[in-house]
Amino acid sequence: MADLKPVEETLQYMRDKARAFAKAKSDRVHIEQYRKSLKAKLMVEAEQHGITAANKQEVYAYAHKDYIELLDGLQVAVHEETLLAQNLKAAELRIELWRTEQANNRLERKGYNA
Repeated sequence: MADLKPVEETLQYMRDKARAFAKAKSDRVHIEQYRKSLKAKLMVEAEQHGITAANKQEVYAYAHKDYIELLDGLQVAVHEETLLAQNLKAAELRIELWRTEQANNRLERKGYNA
């Protein structure tokens, strides 16, 4: 009988990381959406400072320290989401490898009439 312990451990790892991955993804999406709101808010702020041309308001928004800080946060969020996604993919591959090994073992046993 095949030892299922490695698969069970891998599945438990995947269950444990699923919540963290979902949080990382929701954080990234939230930051991406908030970026639009922040840009609009900063463009209004630029207008209140007498900048009336839309392209100059946009430049003001993109250069603003709050926008840059948000981009730094987005970088961290994307990194965290990507790291978790790759770790989950590696866990899936471990299970596939285990399955292949089990199939190879069955084939080998069949070849030896075991």
